[in-house]
Amino acid sequence: MDDNKLYNALLKSQEEQKRKDGDLERLTDQRRDPGPDQKSRSDRYRTSWRNFTTHDDDRIPTVYDASVSLGLIANPRPWSREQLRKRKIIYPGMSDKAVMDAYREIRILLRNRARTPGFTVMVSSLGLERNSLPTSFNLAVAFAMDSHTSALLVDCDPYNRELQDLVSSDLEAGVTDFVADPSLSVKKILYPSGVDRLTVIPAGYQVSSAVELFASVRMRELMTELRERYPDRCIVVNAPPFRASTEARILERFCDQVVFSVPFGEVSGDDVAEAVEALGSDKFTGLVFQE
Repeated sequence: MDDNKLYNALLKSQEEQKRKDGDLERLTDQRRDPGPDQKSRSDRYRTSWRNFTTHDDDRIPTVYDASVSLGLIANPRPWSREQLRKRKIIYPGMSDKAVMDAYREIRILLRNRARTPGFTVMVSSLGLERNSLPTSFNLAVAFAMDSHTSALLVDCDPYNRELQDLVSSDLEAGVTDFVADPSLSVKKILYPSGVDRLTVIPAGYQVSSAVELFASVRMRELMTELRERYPDRCIVVNAPPFRASTEARILERFCDQVVFSVPFGEVSGDDVAEAVEALGSDKFTGLVFQE
């Protein structure tokens, strides 16, 4: 294992983040004394919510209220604790407190780096075969546990069908189907997960053309709409293995941060360093080691 390569990659990422933080501070100083024509925070929220929709309802709140709006997110078939345990999904009060605390810590670190209520993080495995879905799903659950926010898992790994085993809804059309079919609306690909405040979008069935579909204008429009639908939503994008696919490198452009999951015993320090260099260090946030 070449620790120097990994250290240099991580150091480069930290230096890039410090530069961005400095730009943010200067921008904040310029806005501390808003002029009379500048919209207030509440005015901006009210404008952004004119196009608010939910999975099964088109009601539009006149003023954004997290406690009311998040309550509109449907979850008709919630999982019981026993069902969550069998599926290895985290939940408050679970017996393995160390796992729960680990995901909470990741949630805090991602939020601190984002510095905004809502953001998008991509999770991709560095293994050649092991997928990152369990990590992506539990990370989304960790965000959904906060009663003041919602979470959305967008599965963009069309080569894996494990999401159906983790959710209580019957999954049909997904991301690739939406991008390939202009007649599909976003509402048709949103599904309750079985976990409160967590909605999922499956990958879809258009597997052979996934690369071209993810690179299309309609895919960019989909991600833009998902980001604007809730100003405080955390979106987790589950991507195919980074080292074994082209899709992950395309999907990275739609995300604010990137987390790599590392299967235990399958990836060397050189592999990690090379992946971080290939990604570009400005969005790389960290590693999650899988047992």
